Amino acid sequence: MAAKKKTPAPSPAALDPAETSPVSKALAPEQGLQNGAFLTTAEGLRLPDTDHSLKAGPRGPSLLEDFHLREKITHFDHERIPERVVHARGAAAHGVFRAYGSAGSVTKAPFLAEQGRETPVFVRFSTVLGSRGSADTVRDVRGFAVKFYTAEGNVDLVGNNMPVFFIQDGIKFPDIIHAGKPHPDREIPQAQSAHDSFWDFVSLHTEATHHVMWAMSDRGIPRSYRTMEGFGVHTFRLVDADGATSLVKFHWKPVAGVHSLVWEEAQLAAGTDPDFHRRDMADAIDAGAFLEYELGIQVMPDSDEETFEGIDLLDPTKIVPEELAPVQPIGKLTLNRNPDNYFAETEQVAFHTGHLVPGIEITNDPLMQARMFSYLDTQLTRLGGPNFAQLPINRSHAPVNDNLRDGMHQSVIHRGVAPYLPNSLAGDEGPEPATEPQGGYVQVPRLVHGEKVRANPVSFDDHFSQATLFYASMSPVEKLHIVEAFTFELGKVYEQPIRERALGVLANVDADLCEQIAAGLGMPAPVGKPADNVQPSPALSQISPVPGPIAGRVIGIVAAPGADLAGIGKVRKAFEAKGAFVRVIAPAGGTLGKGARTEIIERTLLTTRSVEYDAVLIAGGAGALADIKLTVLLQEAFRHAKAIGAWGDGEQALITAGIDTTAPGILLSDGVSSAYTKDLINAVGLHRAWDRAALVMSSAGPAA
Repeated sequence: MAAKKKTPAPSPAALDPAETSPVSKALAPEQGLQNGAFLTTAEGLRLPDTDHSLKAGPRGPSLLEDFHLREKITHFDHERIPERVVHARGAAAHGVFRAYGSAGSVTKAPFLAEQGRETPVFVRFSTVLGSRGSADTVRDVRGFAVKFYTAEGNVDLVGNNMPVFFIQDGIKFPDIIHAGKPHPDREIPQAQSAHDSFWDFVSLHTEATHHVMWAMSDRGIPRSYRTMEGFGVHTFRLVDADGATSLVKFHWKPVAGVHSLVWEEAQLAAGTDPDFHRRDMADAIDAGAFLEYELGIQVMPDSDEETFEGIDLLDPTKIVPEELAPVQPIGKLTLNRNPDNYFAETEQVAFHTGHLVPGIEITNDPLMQARMFSYLDTQLTRLGGPNFAQLPINRSHAPVNDNLRDGMHQSVIHRGVAPYLPNSLAGDEGPEPATEPQGGYVQVPRLVHGEKVRANPVSFDDHFSQATLFYASMSPVEKLHIVEAFTFELGKVYEQPIRERALGVLANVDADLCEQIAAGLGMPAPVGKPADNVQPSPALSQISPVPGPIAGRVIGIVAAPGADLAGIGKVRKAFEAKGAFVRVIAPAGGTLGKGARTEIIERTLLTTRSVEYDAVLIAGGAGALADIKLTVLLQEAFRHAKAIGAWGDGEQALITAGIDTTAPGILLSDGVSSAYTKDLINAVGLHRAWDRAALVMSSAGPAA
């Protein structure tokens, strides 16, 4: 009789991975799971500190031997395939940078120092948290990354639209992004910080407070890339032709001024046109309304302390107010050409803070030190290997001979047998190291010393005074927007202890700010200790009493059969002469008028929304229009404090829509004259009728 067969044991693949080791042996319940009582490396080594990278002294550079920093950043860099872990949602444009020559006194970098020198550039704008499919107008930090294709090699100024960051040390970057990203169990909310994990982190990690103030301000929802500032964030070291050094901060100042959306506009745009910012930039460039920015620097002495007016220049959560160190213009950037292919250019462009040329060096800012490793490491996964520099959008315009060989996606057919130095086989064909006079990148010698520690300087401990400075520098309407933003965000937080802790943080920024937010949340306001000796910085406010340029702005004119086409033509001519766009809106599509005087209807009441326009006008002859969609459009424009105008009987359409025609920013006229178009242009140049804000923007407090 044959022996009875035994039931075979399950294969390793059939076992619960939580119950087996890589060699299929059963594990004890406490082994192998993410449930240890202590923070460890991936190998189980217990860690005493995950807040500070290992440095040569509290102010020294980060050390390559910091295996915890490298493991933490490396794993984080490779979390997403294939889109970027952060800054996945982006748009870009080509352009040119022209140096004024004024930077020659502080740097020998020719693309900055030589007057009139023009350098091709590629600029990518982006949001930080959202995926590639998220909306442009979410409340978030924006990336402002510039690749200069200089004759000496590529230079990347990889910055943001805010001059400070959430963290002081790059070892914390995975933490802030993990906290801000959608919750891992449900993958929601997308591209938003209005949830528990974000506010849990920033209320516990109070060095984020200053940046949170910027993000909750109007800076978090820019009107367009054209009206968005950019900052290098870190302090850089510039070296002049004689070897003398200065510490500087980089600023991009938009020629069109700094302007933002209001919160309702941002929400509407996310639904009606999630591509709002990229469409605005692409359409404007196609129409010849190029985006322009001045590059400026704040120059500070390069002292041993690396401080200026008591401000630690190595702390990326601090600014140097422009009143203390004025921004000196050194060149102008013009974006004048759209990419030919989104994937090949915008998606494959690879930035790196270590792309430098002689005359520019980094400092010991611990956030920047980690970025020097992280950017290069990230590209290896995202772009499939080490040869991403050979992609056309990343290719240097300077001669390249790097002795690097093979690897994924190698596109160069190398010749010769000696890709190494020194060698005796290449003869005159091999590359030779360049001396400093030959353009070799030679760092200025600096003494590095200090005990190996995971620590920050004592000066990094001040987490609130500059947040107080920022809030104190805002106008009343900007303060109201900050209150409303905090109230909205914390109102989306479920856990009461997190709300309480966040209010405790805000109590150390400004008592009135905290009290208003607490009232909106229906909670008691805690008592804190805000700084009482801050000097406001007017340069931080976006609101200007002087009209600015209107290039790229969009004006909607509501018309109907029988409308004053001559008047529309005059308005169009006046605005287009300033680089703005005029779009005619009517109940139905087609063409208005006959013969030589016609106007093409570019939008209908069904296909448009107020977010498209910086001002809305009612043409004479359209006053009898009465449509709920027109009412919604006008009421939204009124609530958003945009300029609204009407001539002839157009006023009646405003009255029908319930618009108070005596309110600030409502411009009426019997007809279109040069004086009237001038008033309209000035109103658009002010961005908003801020005097109307008190009438239309409710407070964050509880209902009466």
